[in-house]
Formats: sequence, structure tokens, C-alpha cells
Amino acid sequence: MRRAIGSLRRAIADRRRFREFAKEFKLFQDSATAMGTRFEMDWADRRPCLKDRTSNTTFDRHYVFHTAWAARMLARYRPRKHVDIGSTLYFPGIVSAFVPTDFYDVRPANLNLSNLHSGHADLIRLPFGDREVESLSCMHVVEHVGLGRYGDPIDPSGDLKAMAELQRVVAPSGSLLFVTPVGKPRIQFNAHRIYSYEQVRDAFPELEIVQFSLIPDTESDGGLLEDASPDLVQRQRYACGCFWLRRPEPTPGPRPRSASGSSPD
Repeated sequence: MRRAIGSLRRAIADRRRFREFAKEFKLFQDSATAMGTRFEMDWADRRPCLKDRTSNTTFDRHYVFHTAWAARMLARYRPRKHVDIGSTLYFPGIVSAFVPTDFYDVRPANLNLSNLHSGHADLIRLPFGDREVESLSCMHVVEHVGLGRYGDPIDPSGDLKAMAELQRVVAPSGSLLFVTPVGKPRIQFNAHRIYSYEQVRDAFPELEIVQFSLIPDTESDGGLLEDASPDLVQRQRYACGCFWLRRPEPTPGPRPRSASGSSPD
């Protein structure tokens, strides 16, 4: 009942706003005609935008803040080249202005920009050798894999396969910028999965978490919380976790011994 009442109120408000729009159209048209019309203006060309009169500029907190976080990470460690898998197109489009970037998606995008290459790749079978990629990102992507939303096969473990594949290709001392929804672990089929901090950490056993940032559920809790405590994740429903992971350099082996059994000088 409450939902039905809410829908009715929104419908009434939309109808009232459209009537205001029609009056404003006629007022603008008459004023423009009196001043000498510079543009054609016809009722058939109307495109009413009825929901933009807000006191603040609204935006998608996950997507604005996580791309800002990732761009700052790249500016911080300055790779020679960066590879992105499936993130929002705004990210490779912008960061390719200061670092050569290869962008791959299972649904290729025709991005024609300098310093940017765009191609096809399947996150379950990336076209790179083991430990080959120095700088890699995959943001707000893995939570969808295996849910069929984008035409991919139904696979309950698709996300784990994707994360294992990302880990496989990160080079020694290389970085992975990984972003996914965090909070109470659950699936909202077929939109996405939501992970605990521990689930993400345990999915990358070969990598270390260099930095963790959080975009909490609500604006009142802050925007981008850099170097956030993992404990905060337990209090979230649908927050955004930003993980900077890195593969450690291989540990040097023991020094070779001489034929006499002593270590060489």
C-alpha cells in the first residue's frame, strides 16, 4: 500500500510539473519571437527534462568517487603503461591523457583517442601471459560475472574465476586496482554481488593490499574515505570498496654453494 501511494504521488507531481513545462514553453517562445528568434522552436521538438530542479547536483557516488580514486592511484605510482578490463569508459578515456592505456571489454567499445587502444577480451580468459601486466584495473566489473546480465554464461563461481585470472596476470611488483560493491555479502540477482572485505582479500592470496578506500552507503558518512578501516565494511549495505593490490617481488633464494660446500665470497 505504501509503495502504491508513493507511486501515485510521483505521478501527480510529474503531471503538475509537465503543466508548468507547457506554460514555460509558451512563455519562452513568445519572448524569443519578440526579441527576434535565433533558433527554430516547435512543440514537436520538445524534450521535457522534469527532474533536474534539485538544490544540489546529484551524481552516482560509486562511479564518480571510484574513478577519481583510481586516477589518483595511477598518478601516484606512474606506470609506463596501464591495462583496464571492462571499467566505465570514462576512466580509460581520461587516464589515457597521461598514461598509455589499453582497454578491453567482452563488448568492445569504439574509443578513438590518442594514447588509448581498445580491444576485445574475456575476463575469464585474458590474452596475457602469467605475471605479464605491470599495471591493471578492473572496477565495478567482477560482481557481474556469471549472472547472465550481459549475455555471459550463468556461472555461480564466475566471479572467482575472473579474480583468479586477474591475479594470474599481475607482474611482480605490479599493481591491480580492484573495485567492487562491499557490505553484507549477498547476490541481488541478476544485477550484482556484494562482498565482505575478507571475501575480496581471500580471493587474491598472491597479492597484498597496499591501500583500501571506501565509498560508504550514505553521503552523511563521507565521500571517499581513503585508508579506511576494513571494519567499516561490516556496517554497510551497498558501499563501494577500492582495493590497491600488489604482487610482492619474489623472495631471493639461498646463495649457491661452492664445490667445497662453503658459500662463495
